[in-house]
Amino acid sequence: MSITREGRICSFCATPGGPGTDVPLIGGLGAQVCATCVDDFHTILHDEQRLGAARKTMPWEAMSDAEVLAVLPQILASAEQNVAFAHEWVDLLRERNVSWAEIGRALGVTRQAAWERFTKKSGDKNATA
Repeated sequence: MSITREGRICSFCATPGGPGTDVPLIGGLGAQVCATCVDDFHTILHDEQRLGAARKTMPWEAMSDAEVLAVLPQILASAEQNVAFAHEWVDLLRERNVSWAEIGRALGVTRQAAWERFTKKSGDKNATA
């Protein structure tokens, strides 16, 4: 199984990126970040005034209701990307013959709960509890 950045979005600004685009993405554990966001964060981290301001308030505190509504689909897209990434990791573990019991233990749930959450509904040949 190959876990790729193809078809992903930046988890911070929701810009589509990855292979086949002009937007390289880096990251891991589901979160992907584009070069623009890395540059912006770097600028903030190395400017004491901007860093202090960023620590005092959350971005949505200065946003209008319309701006918050506009960002909501981006938040859901990032969350869905993370869920898809979790499924890819479970698929990878299953390809390595890691048992549902081990996966369940890692997630703090029973093997049955792990299987129900992550098994492919379309008939995964390896989907056995």
